[in-house]
Amino acid sequence: MEFTFLRPWAPQILSIVRIIAAATFITHGLMKYFGWPAPFPAPLTTPFYIAGVLEIVGGILLLIGLFSRPVAFILAGEMAVAYFLYHAPRGFFPVLNAGEAAMLFCFIFLYIAAAGPGPWSVDAAMRRE
Repeated sequence: MEFTFLRPWAPQILSIVRIIAAATFITHGLMKYFGWPAPFPAPLTTPFYIAGVLEIVGGILLLIGLFSRPVAFILAGEMAVAYFLYHAPRGFFPVLNAGEAAMLFCFIFLYIAAAGPGPWSVDAAMRRE
């Protein structure tokens, strides 16, 4: 059974995926800097400091859909680095090494870098003008 009824909504669903992923991603940076919505469980070392900046600034840019493709590509790279440096050494399976979020964010952002931000974005609004 095909879900062809969703096909006309694919661009809008892409925008929704971008917005939800970015909003969720921002909270990772907010945890590092402000301890919200929960305290970050590790000391704020230089790699985490840099990651927090990328997560907050990049997350906000992606949330509004500004410079979406390059920002998403950078954030995908950040998540790949996070996965291989901090999660993969703890085991092969993401469910066991707590790397599911990093892996999913990596591939969601890589898809956004390839597909674009969707119609509900600053990038799309600037193209229309």
